[in-house]
Amino acid sequence: MSEHDELHAILAAPNNPLLTWNAPLSEDHARSLIDACALPDGGQVVDLGCGWGELLLRLVDGAPGSTGDGVDSDPVALARGQRLARERGLDSRVTFHEKSADAWTRTGYDLAVSIGAVHAWPGTTREALRALRATVKPGGRVLFGDAYWIEKPTPAALKGLGAVEEEFVGSLDDLVRAAADAGFAPLRTTVADQREWDLFESNSRAGWGERWALDHPDHPLHGAARATAARHRAGYLGGYRGYFGFAYLVLGV
Repeated sequence: MSEHDELHAILAAPNNPLLTWNAPLSEDHARSLIDACALPDGGQVVDLGCGWGELLLRLVDGAPGSTGDGVDSDPVALARGQRLARERGLDSRVTFHEKSADAWTRTGYDLAVSIGAVHAWPGTTREALRALRATVKPGGRVLFGDAYWIEKPTPAALKGLGAVEEEFVGSLDDLVRAAADAGFAPLRTTVADQREWDLFESNSRAGWGERWALDHPDHPLHGAARATAARHRAGYLGGYRGYFGFAYLVLGV
């Protein structure tokens, strides 16, 4: 393994113990989303682009007799999810599948979840919404998390993200309208607040890289980890902080 690949693995989100989920989301906010999804007892839920499936596990744990499928192409994330399921006694009710979200064809779910995973579909946000709409049965719900622009991004914001403006659907209003255009009834819209964003970024590569370097002062990758952390911190604080938002939509079918 090259030094680049080794550092990438060390700092990757599934190997980061500071992250509960790979999104700007507080415990209170997560609980409110789970309540709003109203997964029925005995219901079926799929999380497309689930990562390690923390939200999926909590949804299933909160609905007696329910079962869930977690779909993701990252085997490291799935391994973490499988370990968490075993630790919580949910391994008989939650199954993880190593597959791209856009290749999942099963339908008829009571609830479909997709948080920050629109890149799995070639048409991004609008294509993801159409696919999710087809995944749930009539009367079901979708929990959809996606990015939007709070303000028109500056060159520094785009550079910090490594993105172009057109990658995202537009404003928060544009995002909710896209969901309505896909045939959903928008039931609830909430957004990650600034504290959620700051904690997420501090616990992601910026903060985790610094913590790992402090714990491994003699490691050959110590300097590279700190440089990576500094680059991500500058990209956020000096770039997309306050421009880039993340919304959670609870959608009815």
